[in-house]
Amino acid sequence: MEFAERYSRQILFPPVGSEGQRRLAGARVAIVGCGATGSALSSLLARAGVGYLRIIDRDYVEPSNLQRQVLFDEADALESLPKTIAAARKIRGFNSAIVVEPHVSDLVPGNVSDLLADVQLILDGTDNFETRYLVNDYAISEKMPWVYAAGVGSYAVTMTILPEETACLACIFPDSPTGMVETCDTSGILPSAVNLVASIAATEAMKLVVGARDKIRRTLLSYDVWSNEFAQISTAHPREGCRACQQRDFVHLAGEGRPHISLCGRNSVQIHERQHPIDFAEITCRLTPHGQVRHNEFVLKFWHDPYEMTLFPDGRAIIKGTTDIAIARSLYARYVGA
Repeated sequence: MEFAERYSRQILFPPVGSEGQRRLAGARVAIVGCGATGSALSSLLARAGVGYLRIIDRDYVEPSNLQRQVLFDEADALESLPKTIAAARKIRGFNSAIVVEPHVSDLVPGNVSDLLADVQLILDGTDNFETRYLVNDYAISEKMPWVYAAGVGSYAVTMTILPEETACLACIFPDSPTGMVETCDTSGILPSAVNLVASIAATEAMKLVVGARDKIRRTLLSYDVWSNEFAQISTAHPREGCRACQQRDFVHLAGEGRPHISLCGRNSVQIHERQHPIDFAEITCRLTPHGQVRHNEFVLKFWHDPYEMTLFPDGRAIIKGTTDIAIARSLYARYVGA
């Protein structure tokens, strides 16, 4: 398909034009997380013609995702495909001219430099502040812009971070939220809230790529699509004394206090304390006497009532059916290895 024809309606928009479209084609963007927000971001930027997308996510497709995660279908959920693999397949179906690089990985201090290297912009599609603080530390340390985006219930919030110019995430949220924190698993999520925040974040990304830096929004923007409540907080300047962008104390990048076994929503525990390659064929034979097992080249699923284990080729596992880390560790040691 002709480049000019495919993107003609976008080229007709004067702030993009032919030159902006060429810049989009040459852009390299990383999207961290490919759930509701991340899949919408990936779809929007792929359709806009961003030439290279690196999509990073640790999770797999489930039926409950289909209500809001726009790149997945029932076949993906039935096969428990990793979200990045399913997303890459869908994107290649509607835009084969761009490069999509999927990574089935949990972004952690040990791999952040590799997974976020050689891109010019990072977009947030994650579901937790631990990863966002890590992205913020990395982006500030590399002087790389990134866009924070989140949604829960009917609420959407986003801000664009320009290192050395605007406030960073730690300026606005010096400490991770404590106590009871709403999530999609506890409070639900409207697809419209997801698509609103993804549309705003994707547009900010396009502004950065085409060089419209003067049009970047310099606020923390929040909007409730149900109550119509709207608010903005200025992020035009860094906060004096900010741990990250002023003191350059990158505690999350250093991995200080980061757990190797963690809750990951959905009544689940993630075990990611080691890199240990898994032979799916061998472990299927070992697990078959103990429960139901199936696998493809990307994930192995093992059901041992009342638990469900999803095992990835690098040894990482998500154990569903408990939030007790001790139980999850015991199950992993029993069925996979200590």
